[in-house]
Amino acid sequence: MLDNMPRGTICIEDLEIGMVRSLRKQVTDRDIELFAEVSTDRNPVHLDDDYARDTIFQGRIAHGMLTAGLISAVIGEQLPGHGTVYMGQSLKFLAPVRPGDVVLAEVEVLEIDHAKRRVRLDTRCLIDGKPVLKGEATVLAPSRKFD
Repeated sequence: MLDNMPRGTICIEDLEIGMVRSLRKQVTDRDIELFAEVSTDRNPVHLDDDYARDTIFQGRIAHGMLTAGLISAVIGEQLPGHGTVYMGQSLKFLAPVRPGDVVLAEVEVLEIDHAKRRVRLDTRCLIDGKPVLKGEATVLAPSRKFD
């Protein structure tokens, strides 16, 4: 299940403080398995039910960076979108994401530096309205002046 807003680019000239874009995705076992394969992070808390039951999470959880990747998808596909260059990201993981959870990843414009083409973004992921990840990103936004 993937539900998101239109993809494309919002050039820095058209960005506004408070602008928000998001995507909603159900995290599947396959997502977790693929992320483990690509990242080589095969921590059994993500892949082994028996092992994960005996952890503080009492069951398997998705990789934190898989969840953070949904933020990257919003930034790279929607806000600002295609042509955006990631410069930095802070992350705080607040709660686990489990297989089957539906994650809402949201990005909001906090600050725009037109002279440097830099944009500061609030980044967050929620499940049923409860935050599971929060942070801030700094990006270099695309500009019509540099097409």
